Amino acid sequence: MREHSEVTEIGILCKSAALSRDARRAKKEERCPIRTEFQRDRDRIIHSNAFRRLKGKTQVFLAPIGDHYRNRLTHTLEVSQIARTVARALRLNEDLTEAIALAHDLGHTPFGHSGEHVLNDISSSGFCHYIQSVRVAEYIEKGGKGLNLTLEVKNGIATHSGKTPLPLTKEGQVVRLCDKIAYINHDIEDAVRAGVLFEKDLPSDCVKILGETKSARITTMVSSIVENGVEEIKMSPEIKSAHDKLRTFLFDCVYENSAAKAEESKAKHLVEVLYNHYLAHPETMTPEYIIIAETRGIERAVIDYISGMTDRYAMDSFNNLFVPRVWAG
Repeated sequence: MREHSEVTEIGILCKSAALSRDARRAKKEERCPIRTEFQRDRDRIIHSNAFRRLKGKTQVFLAPIGDHYRNRLTHTLEVSQIARTVARALRLNEDLTEAIALAHDLGHTPFGHSGEHVLNDISSSGFCHYIQSVRVAEYIEKGGKGLNLTLEVKNGIATHSGKTPLPLTKEGQVVRLCDKIAYINHDIEDAVRAGVLFEKDLPSDCVKILGETKSARITTMVSSIVENGVEEIKMSPEIKSAHDKLRTFLFDCVYENSAAKAEESKAKHLVEVLYNHYLAHPETMTPEYIIIAETRGIERAVIDYISGMTDRYAMDSFNNLFVPRVWAG
């Protein structure tokens, strides 16, 4: 069945697509008789501990109470859906695209980018969530054995941020662009729900070009990528300009200067206090991270431990360590 799928890929995918028969792993494994290599990666990611923890990590709003606010897991699923749509339309490898999308934020910190920034500032080696995502898959999952993902998937994870070189595969480039499409449009919806901004606040020229609703804007951006073709994964100049302006608007009005960030200083303080505590007392971490401290160094273990926490776990850890408990008598 797997061999039949590999032959089918050759027949239906475009010449720029990555073929699963050519997938490579750092540690060689016997191939599955049913699933292709990229399908196996997707399944390993979905069944990982880090993937499940994404449901408890901030997207924009810190530990929101409302049921409909996005978290890091729902963002991941939305990136996957948009990226798969583009990949299928361009006749790229949808399985590879899905695997990269599902894993791209595995190493994200609690409290979203607030947690990432403080870890980057205080750790001697710095911190980037996209590099940590590869580390989670390569070294931390399965009790330190890692998931042994294909090199193509790991490259897509490591290069999904705009601060990195372009991914080596077209599928990785699709995820990189669809990540932005997802968070821009869905964060607008969450910000409106929270009362941080109103639809009428959006730049009128962007709305005119991209659409008045979330669905319309996503459709416009996706259609632009598909119409541009597979030679270069990008939007048309007009659509990209409107996209970039809308993204800048969100940074100015939501990500950096809104009520959504009111608790950010507290979150940063919490992460920094936990970091310093575990550096001084590594024995208080859970056993798997104590092993990392013994083999890879204490700071490496502390970064791995804190970045893997959900918002709630980080707050509970802080409370257990530093907030007095009421005496029950």
